[in-house]
This record gives sequence, structure tokens and C-alpha cells, in this order.
Amino acid sequence: MTPLHRHQIAWLSRDGWQRLLHGDWDDEARACLWHWAEQRLPVVVTRQAPDDDAIALGLSAPSRWSRRRLALRVARADVLYFDEFPRLDKVVAQLPAAARAPARQLAAALQGCCATARVYGSHGWQQLTGLNHVRDGSDVDLWVGVQDAEQADAVAAALHAFASSSCRLDGELVFPGDAAVAWREWLAWRAGRAKSLLVKRLHGAAMETWEPCEAFA
Repeated sequence: MTPLHRHQIAWLSRDGWQRLLHGDWDDEARACLWHWAEQRLPVVVTRQAPDDDAIALGLSAPSRWSRRRLALRVARADVLYFDEFPRLDKVVAQLPAAARAPARQLAAALQGCCATARVYGSHGWQQLTGLNHVRDGSDVDLWVGVQDAEQADAVAAALHAFASSSCRLDGELVFPGDAAVAWREWLAWRAGRAKSLLVKRLHGAAMETWEPCEAFA
């Protein structure tokens, strides 16, 4: 059985979509869901409730449907398979022109850290769906899997070095066990400017306190 993690995308079966469409939705939400079902578009794994057999999923709608965020619940049997948001190098072409060279440099720097950036948020959704999710000023949201504090430091430094006046970089470092921290908060914590970190996991989030030399070793 595929383990779940945040920012994971899921592709539903036709029967799964039909069960969702029979829910109590308003007209706009139902129209969006119909499009997703007809085009076989993915949804995303979100925070899970403990002791719940259903899977909590989310759908981030484009401008056509008021950029709504729809919360869904499906049986695991309704998921055909799981996948990931696209890599940064696959999204570079849709970034503002001034951000493309810095984004390529960042992808290369992360490769040098033995890490891969996945693009979620509006840029990730637009790459997956071909719909109008991105607007002027949209952040580029990345999550990067890291194995330990040393790799996290190298990855965070590469992210911090990203220089583009046309878009802002945001996102998370994700450690083994699906413990995610914002990379900017990681830098502040490692520099001693913060005593705790907001750690997000599949079943919730909490402020956690460690000594920098001991945590995520």
C-alpha cells in the first residue's frame, strides 16, 4: 500500500469521480468537479484525520471557478494511483522570462545537493492541468526532500541564493517521516534567530523546539 504524504497527487477512478459528483455541491463547485472528472485531472493529498479510513484530498480551482479550494474525501479504493507534482525543470518554461535562468541555475544547484525540487501551488497546478492557476505575483512553491540537517542546510542555501525580481520563492524542506519545515524558517533557526520551528506532518502541525545540533541529525 502506497504511504501517503503531503503534496502527493492522486488520480481517481471513474467510479470515484461519480461518487464525488453525487455529493452536495453548489453549482460552481459541481461544474469544476465535472471538468476534473471529464479531463481525468489529479487532486492532492491534504492533512489527514486520525483513525479515518477515507483519504482527505484537495482540489485547487483555477480562475474559471473563482480559485476555490475544494475539500474532498474518498475511499482508498477510488484512487487509481499516486504521483508527484512536476519537477522544477519541467516548469521553468511557464515562469516569467526574468525568472527562467535563475530557476535553471537553482535546479542545477539542487542537483548538486542530490536533491529534487517539486513545484506545487499555482505553478504546479497549471503545469498539471493546463488551466489558468497562475496570476501576476504568484509565488513559486517548492518542496524538496532532504535526508538530514547537513543536506537541508545545503538545499536551503541554494534556495536562498535564488535571485529574481519577477517572482518570489517559497516552500518547504521535507525530512524522512514527512516532517516539513519552511526553508526560510529553517535558515533562521539554524542561525539562532528562532527557538522553535513549525513542523507540518500528514496528521497535523505543531511548533517544536530542538537544539539545532541535535534535531534532524
